[in-house]
Amino acid sequence: MDRTDNKNTAPDQQNQQIPAAEPEVEIVGIKFREDGKIYYFSPGGISFAKGDHAIVETARGCEYGVCALGNRMVKQSEIVPPLKPVVRRATPDDDGRYAANRMLEERAKKVFAEKAEKNGLVMQLVDVEYTFDNSKLIFYFTADGRVDFRELVKDLAGVFRTRIELRQIGVRDEAKLIGGIGVCGRPFCCKEFLPDFAQVSIKMAKEQNLSLSSAKISGSCGRLMCCLRFEHEVYEREYADFPKVDSIVETPAGRGIITESSFLSGKIKVRMNGDQNAPVKVFTKDEVKVVGSIKRRDENTDDLRNLEEK
Repeated sequence: MDRTDNKNTAPDQQNQQIPAAEPEVEIVGIKFREDGKIYYFSPGGISFAKGDHAIVETARGCEYGVCALGNRMVKQSEIVPPLKPVVRRATPDDDGRYAANRMLEERAKKVFAEKAEKNGLVMQLVDVEYTFDNSKLIFYFTADGRVDFRELVKDLAGVFRTRIELRQIGVRDEAKLIGGIGVCGRPFCCKEFLPDFAQVSIKMAKEQNLSLSSAKISGSCGRLMCCLRFEHEVYEREYADFPKVDSIVETPAGRGIITESSFLSGKIKVRMNGDQNAPVKVFTKDEVKVVGSIKRRDENTDDLRNLEEK
């Protein structure tokens, strides 16, 4: 029998097919707001450097943006087709038009306030945005509950003679648009560098052994602080197999209840015999063995539920 007919050859003797390299696509990253997302566009043969301005084609029409990522190749799986093209590098005329639009937005804020008052609507205007080609004027506002703004839209359209869009946003979006200084003394993360809001939960605060006082773990927007998520993956991984507070453990000194547990320091504080008057002793993870746990109702948990982003 010919050896080539034998299908049970050793792996190093088989004809192994080398997977084809994933195709790459040239892109340029454009932002439309200083703290906004970076969107990929096809450079169309134009070379861009970070900080350059460009006119690009979007779902809303032509837009004026700033280059956040210069020309580079990325894997095709990293883009969402179709990849829209860059129309052109921004010209001085484009820069002038963009500046003029910013002035029109300031005027639009005053008109919005007048028309909202005329229609008896309680709405807090957060931001105004003109599309580059003036085909649409967008108002971002907050309000308690739903607002019937149909008459307001008609009044605004009569003044500006363009398409009007009103968007009701949440408190986190409001904080991102307005900005401010957080309790840490630094600018809001959402305004400074976060392109998207991630889900933040009370569980993250618990796993980081933080106070569950709403005043200490909520941001200026009234929601749980975004920074609770930054180290969540590390805490979650370490927390999974580290003895937890209120666990009943066996130690070299006898049985007790964990009152404090920190995997960062590696120290576990145990109150011996579960007696409130007994001294607290410190052990390491290897010195304790969990044999049970006690359950306590967290009085702060219910008060914090409304801080979580739904």
